[in-house]
Amino acid sequence: MTSFPLPPLTALRVFEAAARHGSFTRAGQELGMTQAAVSYQIKVIEERVGTPLFVRRPRQVTLTETGQRFAPLVTDAFERIASAYAEARGAMEGTFTISTAQTFAINWLVQNLDAFQALHPALTVRLEASQRLAAFQTEDVDVAIRSGHGPWPGLERHLLLMANFSPMLSPRLAETVGGIRTPEDLLRLPLLDPDDSWWQAWFGPIGIAIGQRDGNLSPKLGAQSMVARAAIAGRGVAMLTPALYRLEIEHGLLIQPFERIETDGLGYWLVYPEGRRNAPKIRAFREWLLKAVAAECGTPPDG
Repeated sequence: MTSFPLPPLTALRVFEAAARHGSFTRAGQELGMTQAAVSYQIKVIEERVGTPLFVRRPRQVTLTETGQRFAPLVTDAFERIASAYAEARGAMEGTFTISTAQTFAINWLVQNLDAFQALHPALTVRLEASQRLAAFQTEDVDVAIRSGHGPWPGLERHLLLMANFSPMLSPRLAETVGGIRTPEDLLRLPLLDPDDSWWQAWFGPIGIAIGQRDGNLSPKLGAQSMVARAAIAGRGVAMLTPALYRLEIEHGLLIQPFERIETDGLGYWLVYPEGRRNAPKIRAFREWLLKAVAAECGTPPDG
């Protein structure tokens, strides 16, 4: 194997922290170094590279074009080293943070996460349910569960389930129009988030156009979990992913009047930085999650 000269690892570590924080001061605080020491190490790495990596401004530093290309590669390299070290130690302890889409958290993960925790009692599992995308570069997050189409640059992804959809509503609301026998019966009731593209995607293939809903206006609720709560309360008909509402159907809180489901390719994905694929706690969670979701919801198509 050809041997290539490497810059000092200390200088690389300082560069990675400064690039991540966008600040020499915060990099120094993280690494226990003075700002002068950080500046010196940055100069060392810039001399080795042969070009500036940062643009220095008062109270702010930003990456140059070269720095922007270099930084993610250095971060990935350190993550791979950390993963290899953790694997060598067999480390399965500490905090494990999961950032997840609200709907998946409320309707599946919260109900099943105890099983993973029981298998790994030395891990402190922390769940963060949010609609925003976790920033692995700057946040203390191990894995994320995202809804979307992907791919996401720099992230490994595994399809958990497709976000297929079909109209669902409370049995009480259905009774107010004498039951739901045809799709047209649904249009006699308020539609929750009627501007959602899923409505047209479900009704369009059967030749039913959804026009203005002047008599059945509803507030825009956004997250599917919020729409589902409104449907359970009898506020209207919701377009939901049936696989995530099995318990509500079993307990008679919601009904799915028609078997037909549609999809727009949206799915729920497990994602994490490519360089951390072999980290013991991520590998353990990945193997457990894929098996658990497949057992309950079926194996998704390749994604």
